[in-house]
Amino acid sequence: MATIIVTLKIMPESPETDLSKIQEQAKKLITEFAGETEIKTEQEPIAFGLKALKILFVMDESKGSTEELETKIKALEGVNSVEVIDVRRAIG
Repeated sequence: MATIIVTLKIMPESPETDLSKIQEQAKKLITEFAGETEIKTEQEPIAFGLKALKILFVMDESKGSTEELETKIKALEGVNSVEVIDVRRAIG
């Protein structure tokens, strides 16, 4: 099977939500789901001080859907929503 790169967009409940705490907890859940993998994070300004957390990670395509991972991340304190915004096959 191929390796894929998944991008998650995590929206906090409010601009005051601690994104660094969510980031660390989400990275832990991603590692449990996909195994030791490369993970890149960035914050994307949305509006009025609200920022989204975007997390890119690599996983094996044979794992299938990320629905279970999305559900676990959405259950974290301070998270409003989680959405897969991009999935690509890695080449090379």
